[in-house]
Amino acid sequence: MAGYFADAVELQARSSSIDSYTAMLVPGLLQTGPYARALTRAAHPFATTEVVEGHVTARMERAQLLDSPAAPVLWVMIHEAALLVPVGGRAVMAEQLNHLAEQTASRPRIVTQVLPFSAGAHPFLHASMLLMQFTDAPAVVYTESAYSGQLVEEPLLVEQYSTAYDLARAAALSPEASLVRIVSAAKEFATP
Repeated sequence: MAGYFADAVELQARSSSIDSYTAMLVPGLLQTGPYARALTRAAHPFATTEVVEGHVTARMERAQLLDSPAAPVLWVMIHEAALLVPVGGRAVMAEQLNHLAEQTASRPRIVTQVLPFSAGAHPFLHASMLLMQFTDAPAVVYTESAYSGQLVEEPLLVEQYSTAYDLARAAALSPEASLVRIVSAAKEFATP
């Protein structure tokens, strides 16, 4: 696991809710092993297999958070573009999207929305973020790029991220329509 992400992982485990936005990727907590492996290999093309597998194992272990009886409510907003980039190839992508659909449909504490291309410009065009809320502490935001991440704790900035998230969420497809879109994209990858 990247050192800059360690604090965010700890906070995720303590959070009561996580609002997530990703533009080009399925969020880490909902990734399959092959998808995470393809992403890690793309980001670290010269890494040893051992290093890559270490990243993948850490990501899969973090996903166990969703199995906890005290799992946070996870509200995922994902840009439609993330459904179309064939990370790892067609089979890996079909498996990943089916997994995302299954997790969304079977876990009541996960809500997934797709932000469609038709939404146009929105506050997170150039950012991925996690807004983590707690029952016993102020909310924090974690933003990330390819090789770095940052925790944002300043209340006014956290509020700005929260408001931007709400505005983007309002432009997203409903959870039901989002699930239909995810399943449709999975079928497109499964069809040769």
